[in-house]
Amino acid sequence: MNEAELVHEPLGGILLTAEGHQKLQVELEHLTTVKRPEIADRIRESQQHGEFSEDNSELDEVKFEQAMVENRIAELKGIFGNAHVLEIDQIPTEHVGIGSLVTVEDLQYDDRFEIRVVSSIEADPTSDLISNESPMGTALYGRRAGEEVLFEAPEGKKRYKVIAITR
Repeated sequence: MNEAELVHEPLGGILLTAEGHQKLQVELEHLTTVKRPEIADRIRESQQHGEFSEDNSELDEVKFEQAMVENRIAELKGIFGNAHVLEIDQIPTEHVGIGSLVTVEDLQYDDRFEIRVVSSIEADPTSDLISNESPMGTALYGRRAGEEVLFEAPEGKKRYKVIAITR
């Protein structure tokens, strides 16, 4: 067991940053108030154009979309039922944890950049929101400023140094 595995978050359930929680709430609101009624209207329209037709592919497509939307709504409600929104003072700065803003240096390319470590629910690598379950997130988790990490990324081995940890 490495040092990072010994570091435990003080809170149970799904940990979300305030920004991640807000983003998921906006998504749920959109799905329930915009997408659901839109799909219901499209189902009614499609049924009027051949409810009993065996070849009503439009209706099949809309029902599939409805199932996807309902599954996502249920998933989001489940997340909110188990989520804990991190207060700013709960985000660790003495070590890398959920919510930490981490300045790292790529030791191979002498390049510095910032990432925020988040739960897999709100991960978005294109926005520098890195999952604590990803190879990079796992390597950084529990580390302190000044420590180096080595991990296997899709493009090969990476070696980073933790420069700073903030909120």
